Amino acid sequence: MDRVVRVDGMHVTSVGPSGLRADCGNCFALCCVALPFARSADFPVDKDAGTPCGNLQDDFRCGVHSELRPRGFSGCTVYDCFGAGQKVSQVVFRGQDWRSGGREHARRMYDVFAVVRQLHEMLWYLTEARSMPAARPVHGDLRRMLERTERLTALSPEELGELDVGAHRQEVNVLLLHVSELARSGGARRVKDRRGSDLAGARLKGADLRGANLRGACLIAADLTGADLRGADLIGADLRDADLTDADLTGAFFLTQPQVNAARGGVGTRLPPSVSRPGHWTARL
Repeated sequence: MDRVVRVDGMHVTSVGPSGLRADCGNCFALCCVALPFARSADFPVDKDAGTPCGNLQDDFRCGVHSELRPRGFSGCTVYDCFGAGQKVSQVVFRGQDWRSGGREHARRMYDVFAVVRQLHEMLWYLTEARSMPAARPVHGDLRRMLERTERLTALSPEELGELDVGAHRQEVNVLLLHVSELARSGGARRVKDRRGSDLAGARLKGADLRGANLRGACLIAADLTGADLRGADLIGADLRDADLTDADLTGAFFLTQPQVNAARGGVGTRLPPSVSRPGHWTARL
């Protein structure tokens, strides 16, 4: 559950795990309007930023939600706002949707959504980091950074629009990197650092990647069938179309639902409890 904490003299609603998951029923379909997409393997048409998707209905629901993949909109199925949509819709803009306030209001709402989405993604990583036993030496730093990030999500639309979110992300990344080093230093094995590596299409079937640093690695269409990824750091790794069939990701950390949704897998894929098995994995069997 979310909780209320006092940060620098302000009462701020602290975002619990449930608040970091998309609740489309309480959002004004911001991702379907604010974000652009281009005709590709992920989308059958082009759409400009700020233009409503052609499938969007008057009630802010998707008219083809149950058929997104068959209709070529697989890109929609791998996106996650980490709860930013409902936060912007119901809290920051107090239930006023982008249709009701004019063009300038809508533009500001889209800009704020982009900022809050980044802040909520950081909250996701920080929350997971605090749950890791290996991060105990920096729990105080993690708590303070969590509170600071939560405070930023409570800013006004004007303040959020002017926020240097990149600078804040850099500070968060330094702390998360420290957590990663603590978590991966527990074993006796020395693992090659694959941070930022280009492993697109790599043949890594059955590879021993225990405790590997795969931060920001490009693993597009990589063959990771049966690979051992236990305890690996996967923050920012591009897993689009990577084959995780029978791979073991038990204990892998900083893995998000969008990354898993973008990959391929099956009933034999072992995942950490922080993410769920995508429905389209089962459909492949």
